[in-house]
Amino acid sequence: MTSLLRQFSTEITHNFSIEEDAERKIGWIETFLGVGMCTVISYQTVMFFNPDMERSVQLLKLKNPLSKLRGAHELSRIAIDDERRKKILELGSAQGLLNMLEVAEDDRTRKEALKALFALSQSDEVALALYRAGANSVIRSISDSSMDAEVMSYKSCLLKKFQDLRIDPPSHDISSNNEWKDISF
Repeated sequence: MTSLLRQFSTEITHNFSIEEDAERKIGWIETFLGVGMCTVISYQTVMFFNPDMERSVQLLKLKNPLSKLRGAHELSRIAIDDERRKKILELGSAQGLLNMLEVAEDDRTRKEALKALFALSQSDEVALALYRAGANSVIRSISDSSMDAEVMSYKSCLLKKFQDLRIDPPSHDISSNNEWKDISF
């Protein structure tokens, strides 16, 4: 009888150890899956909050207006030195921002596009390239009746930048210009 009890208790202990071992293995699998998911989620989050030049320019080319806003916002944050500004320009951001500005229906969109253009125009070379891409006419076409003071501020700063580079003549009435009075026909 004692041997039977020993044998029975050994089987129970042995069964418990198999069950505990299985639970331990399942626990490790769950832990690895959890760590893997956290790694993937954190990588995606870091990529979302860490702006990338190429991705930001690609966002400008999408049809979704919110994606364009995000792209313009990221570009204004990335354009912190001349090297980055030139690289952003080479990626084709100028046309994307100008298209965004032309079709903008609200001040929020105009503000983000102008803010990105302003950040890019801090480099004289990039400002000249923006002017050649038609930025001057697009910026001038923004109505002065905009409710947002930041939009008007960015607009006037960009136009002043073009004038300071002597690539855009000052806008004033032709009759007040003395050069025209001296010309005889």
